Amino acid sequence: MARKRSAEPEPTVRPEVATTAAVEPEEAVTFPPAPPADRWAPDVLGHGFQARTLPLHGDDEGDVVATLVRHVPADDPDALTGTPSVPSFAVLYLHGWNDYFHQHELARRWSALGGAFYALDLRKYGRSLREHQTRGFVENLSTYDEDLHAALKVVRGEQGVGTDLVLMGHSTGGLVAALWAHRHPGALRALVLNSPWLELQGSAVLRGVAQPIIDRLAKLQPRAVIPTSDLGYYQRVLLGWTDDDGDLPDDAAADDPFYTGWSPEPAWRVTGATIRAGWLSAVLHGHAQVAEGLEISCPVLVMSSGRTLISPKWSPLMRETDTVLDVEQIRRRALQLGPLVTVARFEGAIHDVLLSAGAVRERAYAEIRRWSRAYVLR
Repeated sequence: MARKRSAEPEPTVRPEVATTAAVEPEEAVTFPPAPPADRWAPDVLGHGFQARTLPLHGDDEGDVVATLVRHVPADDPDALTGTPSVPSFAVLYLHGWNDYFHQHELARRWSALGGAFYALDLRKYGRSLREHQTRGFVENLSTYDEDLHAALKVVRGEQGVGTDLVLMGHSTGGLVAALWAHRHPGALRALVLNSPWLELQGSAVLRGVAQPIIDRLAKLQPRAVIPTSDLGYYQRVLLGWTDDDGDLPDDAAADDPFYTGWSPEPAWRVTGATIRAGWLSAVLHGHAQVAEGLEISCPVLVMSSGRTLISPKWSPLMRETDTVLDVEQIRRRALQLGPLVTVARFEGAIHDVLLSAGAVRERAYAEIRRWSRAYVLR
């Protein structure tokens, strides 16, 4: 059952050394073929999942697209028993940094609750990344409004203009989702945030010191590389149990992808993805907006791990803690999102709560169901 996997860590931002940045190319990758722009086509996730390309306005690098993925339970042999044939609301999911949508289980759980599930690979990420583009690069988080509006045009065209919409975001996608919800009052039935990146690791004081430096560099060299430290081992956790971890826990399910590995597409989730000045400046400005206080008008659910462990040395505890963000900061900033915020803490969870061990995931999905019955389901 134990399998040898790469143990390379994922970088952590260190903006205090940004002045040493230089423009560097990323390693070339081979991209899977893009889905068509005029229709749905089978997705790389297999039966029950379809994708389509959403053309967007180009930028200084050339053509730009987003990619919408949908779950079709009737075509999914692993759809959950009792999944409604007619959805009563819609869900749109936003991934985090250096990521893309790949969570079969998440789609099936929302579908079973009665949601028409969609996920968006934002511009220059995952299915939307093209060879001529800088991975994940934007200079303002509001740029993603075009991506979201293109996706919502399709969702509303299929589900009806008045369909209740739940927006869900993970990590940086959670920050994007929160800011979008703030700018679009009344657009959402509910907002669900999974370990959202709402503040720079360290403190708001560190952000206040770093932001002017990053902003100056972003203005002069927006694609300059920000040096990072290899702290955290999130990528190792996602790749499953390794021989170096020893025997599996006694309660480990043989088919749990937390142990067998979530098998992310290597071209779409890379080890050591580059952080650039213009992108980091945009994120820091987003953090500043959250710190000033948002007015998200719909109910908000914020989920996080129970603990954070960021260390240069591997520890088995990294399989049950957030190794990317400070969970105490998440919870403090969550209270500044709007008037109705539910904060749920899950002991044993990793950074993406819904990629944690099976027992943790079950607790998280149970909370989503309970919360949805109060604020989403009519």
